[in-house]
Amino acid sequence: MFIGIDIGTSEVKALLLAPDHTVQGSAGAALTVSRPLPGHSEQNPHDWWAATQAALAQLRAAHPQAYAAAQGIGLSGQMHGAVLLDAQDQVLRPAILWNDTRCAAECAEMMAELPSLPDLAGTLAMPGFTAPKLRWVARHEPDIFKRVAKVLLPKDYVRLMLTGEYVTDLSDASGTLWLDVRQRSWSDALLALTGLSQAHMPRLVEGSAPGGFLKPAVAQALGLPAGIVVAGGGGDNAASAVGMGAVDAGQGFLSLGTSGVLFVVTPSYQPNAASATHAFCHALPQRWHQMSVMLSAASALQWVTDLLGAPNAGAVAGKAAALSLAERAASPLFLPYLGGERTPHNDANVRGSFHQLSFDTDAARLGYAVIEGVSFGLKDGLAALNAAGCSLNRLSLVGGGARSAFWAQQLASALNTEVVTHGSSAVGGALGAARLAWLATGAPQSAVCQSPAVEARYHPDAAEQALLEPRYAQFRSLYRTA
Repeated sequence: MFIGIDIGTSEVKALLLAPDHTVQGSAGAALTVSRPLPGHSEQNPHDWWAATQAALAQLRAAHPQAYAAAQGIGLSGQMHGAVLLDAQDQVLRPAILWNDTRCAAECAEMMAELPSLPDLAGTLAMPGFTAPKLRWVARHEPDIFKRVAKVLLPKDYVRLMLTGEYVTDLSDASGTLWLDVRQRSWSDALLALTGLSQAHMPRLVEGSAPGGFLKPAVAQALGLPAGIVVAGGGGDNAASAVGMGAVDAGQGFLSLGTSGVLFVVTPSYQPNAASATHAFCHALPQRWHQMSVMLSAASALQWVTDLLGAPNAGAVAGKAAALSLAERAASPLFLPYLGGERTPHNDANVRGSFHQLSFDTDAARLGYAVIEGVSFGLKDGLAALNAAGCSLNRLSLVGGGARSAFWAQQLASALNTEVVTHGSSAVGGALGAARLAWLATGAPQSAVCQSPAVEARYHPDAAEQALLEPRYAQFRSLYRTA
């Protein structure tokens, strides 16, 4: 048995994976996000550890024998979060998260001071990344910055609790702006931009390699065997790719969760930062990937669901799906930039907006506009990946949005590619984390990294494409006035 733990933004998820690839059980514990000021997004790292313990306790209670037989633990997590520790491993302040936009000015300064940054880091400097957060802390909270002894990513704070070691994997490290992604090592030049050194960084390992071992006292408290391996793991997207079996060049997936991500595996380091894509290390050795990221995806649908007072997002999607093509064509247009945007705009200050509202606009049309706006944002991302040299003819759809057949069909038409879903067998980062734990015990990749069964297939629909194409052209023109 192998345990996968995914430290998400809204929930910590844990699962048990058997050697026959069946998921024996899963559990979750909710998290909340603090937004003390506009553009700020923070969480208390202690909450991640408490939620991890709660999720593991649920697994232990529901599957005691399988749980006790675990041979390894893998970790996946939200990327870019800055966990600041002092010399006694005490948390100095709440972690600044991936969707925090406070440090746009610091990003501009870093780009100006080191023009080679995009080639080294595989991306433009953006407010979501870890390094500019530390530059912001140095400027606005200098007393805290002076006390920083280690900077960890979210999943690696949980690793510290499990193992007592400072370790991260290369896929998660890629999202810090401190990694030389081509060389798969920390960059002194990038670290110098934030007044830090390699002494402040965790040790680097491949995601499929051991990244520590479970401490005896923690093992006893959790009811697990002492000394079992804790794999290097991966950032949430790279771990999800391992869970989807997307490990070879040209394979990819679309994650429709809090954020929207298009992920494609590449055989080498292929940066194209000008289009605001990311070229990062994969969680497996000698592999990289390209990624486009939009910051508001399924979270935008949840936002409009709450705004409308609907019972759940599925109800809003259901009303949108019931609209005729003519009614969809008369719906408003929505720019989905509720918290700024990355690919392709790299604009922390842009915000979402509805356009072409009328007296005919009702809840169904507002819901449709939001779903379509997110699809168009993902279409922007695919265009950026194509400009970076990627070519796709199929995408696996994962995340909460994958539950909507209507949205899956719209994405197939908007992106002009086959979209497949995998049902409950695909559980994202937690499954990938469990597989990385399996690999860390010495299992061969060919036996571990299999693709899950396809539950449903969606192909581009010509009538829907005829509707979407002119609306997408309008959508693109509206960004310039947003």
